[in-house]
Amino acid sequence: MVASAESLHALERVVLVLLVMVAAFAVIAHRLKVPYPIVLVLAGLVLSFSQHVPHIPLDPNLVFAIFLPPLLYGSAWTVSWREFRQNAFVLALLAVGLVGFTVWGVAEFSDRFITALDWKAGFLLGAVVSTTDAIAATSVAHALGLPRRVVDILEGESLLNDATGLLALEIGLSLLARGDLPTVGEGLARLTYLIVAGLVVGLLLGVVVGWLERYIDNGPVEVVLSLIVPYAAYLAGEEAKASGVLAVVACGLYMSRRSATFFSPGVRIQVKGAWEAMTFVLNGIVFALIGLQMPYVLAGIRGDYSILTLVRYGAVFSAMLIALRMVWVLPALKLANFIGRLQGLKKATSGRESLVIGWTGMRGVLALAAAVSVPEMINDKPFGPRNLIVFVTFSVILVTLVLQGLTLPSVIRALGLAGQTGMGPEERNARKVALEEALEYLRSKRHEAGEVHSHAFEDVIDRYRRRLEALGEDEARKESAVETTQTVIRLSKGALRRQRSAMIRMRNEGRISDDVLRTVERELDLEESRYLLRKS
Repeated sequence: MVASAESLHALERVVLVLLVMVAAFAVIAHRLKVPYPIVLVLAGLVLSFSQHVPHIPLDPNLVFAIFLPPLLYGSAWTVSWREFRQNAFVLALLAVGLVGFTVWGVAEFSDRFITALDWKAGFLLGAVVSTTDAIAATSVAHALGLPRRVVDILEGESLLNDATGLLALEIGLSLLARGDLPTVGEGLARLTYLIVAGLVVGLLLGVVVGWLERYIDNGPVEVVLSLIVPYAAYLAGEEAKASGVLAVVACGLYMSRRSATFFSPGVRIQVKGAWEAMTFVLNGIVFALIGLQMPYVLAGIRGDYSILTLVRYGAVFSAMLIALRMVWVLPALKLANFIGRLQGLKKATSGRESLVIGWTGMRGVLALAAAVSVPEMINDKPFGPRNLIVFVTFSVILVTLVLQGLTLPSVIRALGLAGQTGMGPEERNARKVALEEALEYLRSKRHEAGEVHSHAFEDVIDRYRRRLEALGEDEARKESAVETTQTVIRLSKGALRRQRSAMIRMRNEGRISDDVLRTVERELDLEESRYLLRKS
């Protein structure tokens, strides 16, 4: 019992340290205007040398089974299916073609330039580092107003290449155990089964959950159900010997499209808030854990190589991976543009956008978990290169995440792709159509009601008319409408703040209970959220 209590307290200390790190360094990252994944990795790296911070080994099973499903599901939820479908060829070139090219390039390089890694061990290393992590890249892209097409490609690639990277890892381990590569037919058959079966499992689960959603309209229950779904999809995919990753992605895409019809407004607000907090915490813990792995990485490699040799290996491999990505991405996107023109698609990736996509090949926790999952014994013999593979992977993560993550804003600005924020033509047109239909509905209802409550109709119609004029083409009327709308918003927010102050004062004076305050406060918060300005 005592030992169990001590283990529980140790676990509590670990969780507390990780949560404090996430909260504290995320605030620092916000102040510095640096993506929080980069700050957390560097903070974990520095703190890993402190005797007062508990050493926390990275368990690959923890990453694959606990962290990966909800993070994939949350990412898939925000992806637009239309853009995902339109970018299918580009994503295939990056998530399949680039992964294979990276594995082959690393294997060839290792066999020729590193004596400790032969072609087979190099193939395994290539499989480990072939998957990218777009969290830091897309966070910078959103902040700087990178074109939405680039963000869609980066997010889609990071969702799909996890599956192909894990397949490459499976082949690499089989190569070391059996001594030969599977035939092309065997490889294609396995890849096809992984993709098709994973998609089918995810879509079937999505259909079942979508049917259940018709009978549920409870915020807390919906939050719990939304957390169950990604784990169920991942486990079902793995049980079917298919890709659990693709099962989660397929389920997330399906549920995201259906959520507009089966979530009530109140439930949607609760679920979105819960998931934003959860994905932030999970992402933060994951990147903090990466930095905290330094003692374990050094412990496995220390004594076998000099510091200079290790630094050279890490730098050279990182530079090679960046070069391999650029060499593949630029012609691949040109090919995708050519195929797109033949299909009649108008959207194409410019040369500047291709450079940004090529520069965002950051590696993350999935690569490190894959490296740590490499067994120490293969065919009952010690696998000597394992520790070097773990070290090189850790070095690649640090170099690509920190170097590329910190330089990405400068690259975006230098290429003239920054500052494209605000409302795009498609969003503007959608808002105009929606407002016009709302006005048509209100006018028809006013006509049916006659003079009864006509003042209420006029008040609502006037607000909708001002919002429509703010989206118009007439600059004079548009400017006047925007100015009027901003005045209404400013006055309304001031009135709401006065209401909130009055409620707090009455609570402090004992005239109302905290329950009454919270009930009215939630209504005021929801009303004030309507007045959040969006630049047009």
